[in-house]
Amino acid sequence: MKKVIVVTGASSGLGLSLAIKLAKQGNCVYATMRDLAKRDAVLKAADESGVKLIVKELDVEDTSSVNACIAAIMAEEGRIDCLVNNAGMGFIKSTEQASEEEIQRILNTNFMGVVRCVKAVLPHMRQARSGHIINISSVGGLVGQPFNEIYCASKFALEGYTESMATYIQPAFNIKFSLIEPGGITSEFANNIYARLGSKRETEDEYDPILNQYLAGARSRANNADGRSVYQSPDEVAECIVDVIYSKNPPLRIRSSDWANSFCQLKTQADPDGSQLTNAVRSLFFERDMS
Repeated sequence: MKKVIVVTGASSGLGLSLAIKLAKQGNCVYATMRDLAKRDAVLKAADESGVKLIVKELDVEDTSSVNACIAAIMAEEGRIDCLVNNAGMGFIKSTEQASEEEIQRILNTNFMGVVRCVKAVLPHMRQARSGHIINISSVGGLVGQPFNEIYCASKFALEGYTESMATYIQPAFNIKFSLIEPGGITSEFANNIYARLGSKRETEDEYDPILNQYLAGARSRANNADGRSVYQSPDEVAECIVDVIYSKNPPLRIRSSDWANSFCQLKTQADPDGSQLTNAVRSLFFERDMS
C-alpha cells in the first residue's frame, strides 16, 4: 500500500533526494518548501527521475503556512502516513560572535519549525492511530562541537523533544518516532554555512586562530585516507531514511554512517537506538502497558 509522505525542505539536497526515492517506491510524496520559486527545478528533477512529486509551499518558520499546507494535504488525501522534518539550517559561530537574531533564527528553524509541523499532523495521526514522524537530527544532537554550540543546542532540543514523545505518544496512539543522525552531508547545506561564515567575518578577534584550526580540520576530515569521510552524499543519507520508513520496528535514533556511529560511540554504546532508555522511562512513569 502506498504511503502519503510529507517531506519538508525538499527543494534541494537531502530533502529532494529523499522525495524522489520515496516516489520511486510508489508513494504519494508531497515535496514542501519555503520558496516556490524552486518548484520548477524540483519538478524537472522528478521528471528526469521518472517520478511525480506534488510540490506545496510550507515555511516551517510560519505557523499559518504549516497549518495551511497540512490542512490542504489532508483535504486531498484524507491521511498523512509519514512526516519527514528535514528543513533546517547550519550555523558556525561562537556565542560571542553570534547575534541574538541569528540565534533565534537557528532555534526557530531547527527546533520550533519541527514542533510546528508535528503539532499540525499529530491530531490526524492520533485519530488514525497510525503514523511515523521522522526528524532529521545530527551527530550534533548528541555531541557538542567547537563553534557549533548554537546549532548543537537546536539539535539537542530536537533529540529531547522526540525522545519524550516516543515515551508515551508512540505506545498510546501507535505513532512512531525516529531521529536520523548524519555526520555531515555534501550539499548546498554545508556550502551555505561556509559561505555565510566567510562573508560575515569582517574583523579579526581572539577566536580566529581557533576557528582557522577548526576549519582546517573539518576540510581534512572530508577526505580521510581510510575512506571513512565525515560527509555522505544526500542519496546515501536518503537511503538510510527510506530503510527506517519501511522498517516494521523503526529505531528511535539511528546514525547514517560508520563515521557517525564511531563519533557518538561514547554517548550511544550502552543503548545505540535509544530503545532501552525509552522503555525504562515508560516503566518508571506508567504502571501499566499503554499499547
